[in-house]
Amino acid sequence: MFYSSNWIHSFPQNYQWSNAALVAKGMAPYGAVALGEIDWVVQRLHERSNEPHAWWEEWSTVADQVERAGDEAAAAGKHATAGNYYLRAGNYYYTGERMVPPGEQKLALYRKALRCFQQGLKRRYPNLEIVDVPYEGSALPAYFMKSPTATGRAPMVVLFDGLDNCKEMSVLFVGVELAFRGFHTLAIDGPGQGEALRLRNLPARYDYEVPGTAAYEYVAARPDVDSKRVAIMAYSAGGYYAPRAAAFEKRYAACVAWGPHYDYHAVWQKRWAAMKEDHNSVATSHFQLPWVLGTQDMDSAMEKLKKFTLAGVADKITCPMLICWGEQDKLTPREVAHQLYEGVSSRDKTLKVFTSAEGGAEHCQVDNRQVGTDYIADWLTQRMM
Repeated sequence: MFYSSNWIHSFPQNYQWSNAALVAKGMAPYGAVALGEIDWVVQRLHERSNEPHAWWEEWSTVADQVERAGDEAAAAGKHATAGNYYLRAGNYYYTGERMVPPGEQKLALYRKALRCFQQGLKRRYPNLEIVDVPYEGSALPAYFMKSPTATGRAPMVVLFDGLDNCKEMSVLFVGVELAFRGFHTLAIDGPGQGEALRLRNLPARYDYEVPGTAAYEYVAARPDVDSKRVAIMAYSAGGYYAPRAAAFEKRYAACVAWGPHYDYHAVWQKRWAAMKEDHNSVATSHFQLPWVLGTQDMDSAMEKLKKFTLAGVADKITCPMLICWGEQDKLTPREVAHQLYEGVSSRDKTLKVFTSAEGGAEHCQVDNRQVGTDYIADWLTQRMM
């Protein structure tokens, strides 16, 4: 089947589907998806473009098939092969789950995704530990990826997610590269993210220095971590979370906002207006923000979001700061990147704008994730090695 689209925009009339498909494609460099399998899904979705439920059905169909192949390989003792299948199945389940409203069906899909992700990660990355980070009488789920090249106490990156991604993805597209370069990585689902939201009922909060401090204290207590060389990083909506944490948790040695934010409420005012006109014109499902924030509806979510601002906060960031933005970013306007950059008081601050000519021009460089990862890893290496 031939369909009218391109690599970036698989569904020209449905940006929500296009963006989610592109996020899945962006995992290809890490062996966590197969482009042929994604093409199967995209072709079927074009045939069912007027059926909203087709999204999770088609991704789940391929995920089921790939998961079964993983189970068969595991039963035969072919654990490396099984790991590859499981990683792909986990990504497909998670991609399908993205469009399912909160409820039992969503949880069932997520549990399948988590099971496959972890079966894959265990088999493919023996240097990865599944850990819990103590947090306010509960715990935040995380992966500690230890660098096989590090000796003694090594530098460390604490990595939080955005609005709708998860630690299983970020430990691959960031953690693997940093491990190669001598960094340990803690990929963590903070409040309002991934497993912390879905299975531990921990909604997002504006004062992200609280989970940021919890993560710092966990890694700093480990004998394999240099507590003086711990950076914090987050992407997409995490472009608010990481700067907020770095502003108040001064023990972080550097901060990376991979996709900047400043006044998150102002950004969402525009998104909500667009959503009311055409819910398919934005990347986020209509239920996502209230669910993440633990509120009943968009009105209450927007009210809670008023505290999610870096005004009066950004100037407290004194550690080295990197802000990454792509010139084709459709989620966050360029002026937000400049607003954050100008607000940070650190003398060592960098605003990197990725252009179409070099690649990585989409939101958080999802069209060429490796370009973004390499730039960030190089920047961190210069300051922490």
